[in-house]
Amino acid sequence: MTEALPASPEWHIHVVDDDAAFRRSLVFLLESMGWAVQAHASAADYLAHGLPALDETGCLLLDVRMPGMSGLELQQTLIARGCRLPIVFLTGHGDVELAVQAMKHGAFDFLEKPFKDQRLLDIVSAALRQREVELASRERADQASARLARLSPRETEVARLVAQGLPNKLVARALDISEKTVHIHRQHVMEKADVGSAAELARLMLQADPAALD
Repeated sequence: MTEALPASPEWHIHVVDDDAAFRRSLVFLLESMGWAVQAHASAADYLAHGLPALDETGCLLLDVRMPGMSGLELQQTLIARGCRLPIVFLTGHGDVELAVQAMKHGAFDFLEKPFKDQRLLDIVSAALRQREVELASRERADQASARLARLSPRETEVARLVAQGLPNKLVARALDISEKTVHIHRQHVMEKADVGSAAELARLMLQADPAALD
């Protein structure tokens, strides 16, 4: 059994399900853990309240089949609008195939009704943890990008080659400039990016963009 994640005022769990009684029971269970919960009777109602902030920590519990916009259609709408909250789909009997389809489009997990309360709490806790990791990773990437944005276009070219492990001589040859000029650019790169070695520079560039050194 996974220990439920302690409550945080920054977490928001959104429940979207057209079954009023089931929705109330879910809200009661989740709030009993100290989590902030917002319930919606339909996808349209959820969207009417506005999309969560891109940096919001939380998750979405979403019924697959609902009148009007289905859970899968809401998932596609959220993806198109850049919302990346983890989605846990709640499925009825015979909807597993739809849930698998949702997983292929990035859903975090799915639960087939009826399910055990502890199973739901475990999955929600795991979804919240994943969201925290994603946001922390995004923050590191933003910070790394900001440091690299201090570089001039030529310094960026030098930085990329230095981060790939090329010595000054080969960097000079690749950019058709003198070794002395490379040395000066390299010093500026290290100072502006606030790194002390080529390895640190490589780490910073990969934090900003995992494909930066491809």
